Amino acid sequence: MALFINQACLLYLVPAVLYCIYNMLTFVNLKAFDPTTYFLLLQLRVVVTGVMFQVLFKRRLSGRQWFSLLLLTLGCVIKQLNFGGPASAQAGRMWHDGIFSINLLLILVQVFCSCTAGVYNEYLLKQGAAGVDVMLQNAFMYADSIVFAVLTLAVRGELSAALTASALRSVARPAVLMIVFNNATVGIVTCYFLHSLDSILKTFASALELMFTAVLCWMIFGIPVYANTAVAIAIVSAAICVYAQQPVRNPPPAGGAAQKEGDSESGQPLLRNA
Repeated sequence: MALFINQACLLYLVPAVLYCIYNMLTFVNLKAFDPTTYFLLLQLRVVVTGVMFQVLFKRRLSGRQWFSLLLLTLGCVIKQLNFGGPASAQAGRMWHDGIFSINLLLILVQVFCSCTAGVYNEYLLKQGAAGVDVMLQNAFMYADSIVFAVLTLAVRGELSAALTASALRSVARPAVLMIVFNNATVGIVTCYFLHSLDSILKTFASALELMFTAVLCWMIFGIPVYANTAVAIAIVSAAICVYAQQPVRNPPPAGGAAQKEGDSESGQPLLRNA
């Protein structure tokens, strides 16, 4: 059992490193792109998640499932667009200036890291390290992330500066600690989400987050909801309806009973090993 736990800790090095790279690239890319262009490009995660899910779990998504993912991508893109006005023109200029730059490559790396880490984390929760408690798996990934972040600071020569009294005081502020607590909670909830459901459904939940945020901002802060938001909500709702007609079936947990029922469209049985 101890050997199995040690192997699980090593396996979590992969998503831990990918999530660290994703978080670091977030700051880099937000400096290079305006928020609209940045979040628009990040919607590539929806399609890439579908591809990674097929590769890692050796599952083929049906045509209807792919259509729902493409609808979801379209809805998220429309949500991030501002039709007309100076903000739209500014976003267009930044898109034109940055589309062939190194920053676009960094965005693609960020998308790949996010999708690969999410699907691989799902694989570990369900098959690769299914015999280890979920919270212990969470501890493995956070510990591995800390190790990689410390090594990155050391390689960049910034470790001593990050551990000064002033730097630690800036991190210990209540607002920063609340953000850390919130993000840690989101990570734990996401872990249970992937354990019980799947990465494809998680992309739909993330898309709904965009829509609910717009509506709540209108209700709480009085920020107007524009036509693109209403259109995006309609498209995302249609994508959910299409997906609900034929959802992805969860891969069986390792060591569990064999899944006898095949995929509703392809007729192929679910594979137990990736």
